[in-house]
Amino acid sequence: MAVDARSGHDEPDERPGRHPGATSAVTDDSEHTTGGDDGSSEGSGTGQKKQRSFWKELPLLIGIALLLALLIKTFLVQAFSIPSASMQNTLQRGDRVLVDKLTPWFGSEPQRGEVVVFHDPGGWLEGEPTPTPNVLQKFLSFIGLMPSSEEKDLIKRTIAVAGDTVECKKGGPVKVNGKALDEPYIYPGNTPCDDQPFGPFKVPEDRIWVMGDHRQNSQDSRYHMEDKNGGFVPVDKVVGRAVVVAWPLSRWSTLPVPETFDQPGINKAAAAATTAAPAAMGLVGALPIVLWRRRLTSGRTAG
Repeated sequence: MAVDARSGHDEPDERPGRHPGATSAVTDDSEHTTGGDDGSSEGSGTGQKKQRSFWKELPLLIGIALLLALLIKTFLVQAFSIPSASMQNTLQRGDRVLVDKLTPWFGSEPQRGEVVVFHDPGGWLEGEPTPTPNVLQKFLSFIGLMPSSEEKDLIKRTIAVAGDTVECKKGGPVKVNGKALDEPYIYPGNTPCDDQPFGPFKVPEDRIWVMGDHRQNSQDSRYHMEDKNGGFVPVDKVVGRAVVVAWPLSRWSTLPVPETFDQPGINKAAAAATTAAPAAMGLVGALPIVLWRRRLTSGRTAG
């Protein structure tokens, strides 16, 4: 302000459009405001206008942020809290995992070895206590900034998918399509299935067979073979695949598919089904041509 005042006062006649002898409004204003109370009030007024502008925009920014959080939770990624020890040591009680919800929108289905979150397919969590969150917790859970404690969801490892034959005898390993699984992720001291042997079963269409990594502390598919789904989990109940342990930071890690699910021959049933489908389609397509040729042949013979 002092520089402006000196510039306006010392060189009034050099400004374009100014007549000689005319009174300088800038000079007069500068003389009044230099070192006066009015100048400080104008300065503070300008600052107040900027603050008011920010506070007007703040609700809009918050609204956009909440909308983005809700969209991310609904379509992209959602956080879930691990409430039990059924997936130890892969997941510990209290861990927070991020679940990929995007790929299922493009038709992706659970694959063998993936850790998946799914809605209770029917009575699996019956009798389990459900915490009662407060209003703030409910709101934060709704927009995805906090794991929900009200939703009845489970987290297990996918062992077999539609078309697979899965079994496990007491004292033996879990087998998928006749291939024994090497399961280093099983909780130390546990057996693959000695507490609850099963199978062999063929996994129905649009179903998966799931098991916890802490086998002797997991009420998984083995313990629900008498329910309406036969222990299988409908694919449409799957929320998504858990891809990252995000919290606590000391346990940050990814959740890859173990190598045992990539061993040769384990995909034989799926490969056979994939091969059979084009063959069947080819047969259906060729049938009209064969019939047409036979008709032509019989016509020429009769003639």
